Amino acid sequence: MDQKRLKVAFLSRYQNTVNRGVETFVKELSRLLSEKYQVEVLSGKDSDDFFKMISGKYDFIFSLNGRLQAIKASWGRIFGKYKLIIVGESGIGADDVFNVAVAKPDVFVGLTDYAITVGSEEKLNWWLWMNRKLRVADTWGWGSKIAKIPNGVDLDKFTPYGKKIFVDLPKPLILSVGALTWYKHHEKTVRAFNLLGQGSLLILGSGPEKKNLENLIRSLGLQERVNILQVDYQEIPAYYRSADLFVLPSWDREAFGIAYIEAMASNLPIVAPDDPPRREIVAEAGILVDVSNTEAYSKAMREALKKDWGDLPRRQAEKFSWGRVADQYNQLFEKLIR
Repeated sequence: MDQKRLKVAFLSRYQNTVNRGVETFVKELSRLLSEKYQVEVLSGKDSDDFFKMISGKYDFIFSLNGRLQAIKASWGRIFGKYKLIIVGESGIGADDVFNVAVAKPDVFVGLTDYAITVGSEEKLNWWLWMNRKLRVADTWGWGSKIAKIPNGVDLDKFTPYGKKIFVDLPKPLILSVGALTWYKHHEKTVRAFNLLGQGSLLILGSGPEKKNLENLIRSLGLQERVNILQVDYQEIPAYYRSADLFVLPSWDREAFGIAYIEAMASNLPIVAPDDPPRREIVAEAGILVDVSNTEAYSKAMREALKKDWGDLPRRQAEKFSWGRVADQYNQLFEKLIR
């Protein structure tokens, strides 16, 4: 089969309306794959339109929003004769299990090892092993191929060099980027920062937890040192370049966390939760800590600000270039059409 004629569709319900990890994934990967394939992005109502799925003459369909969309795309293979790829962008745990066990894609792509298999440390504890075993894709993936391909970063856009933003806050500047939702746990960062006693904290994001965070900031008397802003995604690279440290204490079921590799690509050191996904993503480019321990989290911030990281964060980010990610999907397509 001539690869130039292969058609790829991305089902991304909120494309061009919000900028989260999944929308970034679709934007960047579709751009690179379009060099070799015919690529379409179905967004809004089109992303759930069964007729469009089966009539588009696609060779591969990516379902990104899971649940009912994934079920429709699964059934559509009967008529559309395409290969269904589900990427674990919805989050580790119940969503991944549903998408693998019920939708039964041709391929399920996990973004980290933690998403698809039980680690060696967890095998040492029977209860922990059983709990995790029921939550990983590998357990439920009979009949589906399981692959690991991480998310990526645009190394030309996110770089230490270029425009910076003047931030009228005391230095050093600690930056956090993420939706203001409960599972990002920005409140843990605010409380740990309160113990730091130096610099400032800037949180970029929007969401339902904004008022609660503002109340917490006010109750701690941090109004002059902590700020929450909502900025256009295109402006974010300049904010990374203007900061001294990046922090984000998201829960361990987050699908990936593209913000970590965007920050590292800008050569920012990281303070993040000490869990398997972050060990894989951040590795030696930051300090991993129990973020539920406010004192330990604050101490990690202080240590990260003191350390000379050289170009270690940037070099870690280079392992996640979108070019590398696209190459892995090219290889996956080739295996599926053999």
